[in-house]
Amino acid sequence: MKILLAFVFALLFVAPASVYDFKLTNIDGQRFSLEQYKGKKILIVNTASKCGFTPQYAELQKLSEMYKDKVVVVGFPANNFGQQEPGTSDEIKSFCKERYGVTFPLSEKVSVKGDDICPLFKYLISAPNPEGITGDVGWNFEKFLVDENGKLIHRFRSKVTPLSPEITQYLN
Repeated sequence: MKILLAFVFALLFVAPASVYDFKLTNIDGQRFSLEQYKGKKILIVNTASKCGFTPQYAELQKLSEMYKDKVVVVGFPANNFGQQEPGTSDEIKSFCKERYGVTFPLSEKVSVKGDDICPLFKYLISAPNPEGITGDVGWNFEKFLVDENGKLIHRFRSKVTPLSPEITQYLN
């Protein structure tokens, strides 16, 4: 009996193997999984509408169009830094579409740090990466590049723009 309980406990608390293990909700309130993008890289970005880095939405959209066969950009609106994403899902979606022509997927608003951190971001901030960057997301528009198998291959701080060689070298 103890062995069975230990097995059940282990199943419940197994660390995620990849980003495909998370169930998420999109900006329209529908459940989705990043597993649908298996076979492509995924650029996961925490976003905000009232930030100095907000113009990066334009480059994120361009990147998603230029490299559509290789990468999917997924935006995760977050209000963790300076209350720079105060809007509702409808307001965020409208802002992104009207101001930047965003067509790449957006999640519902999430928390990317703190006690209420989204489980996906909890995984990403602790996942190994070549630069050894770990710890909390530093600001809006931090980027996580995931390989075709759902593993983190690179983490980029906010100042690295979406079309910079630091990112595009992984897509060429």
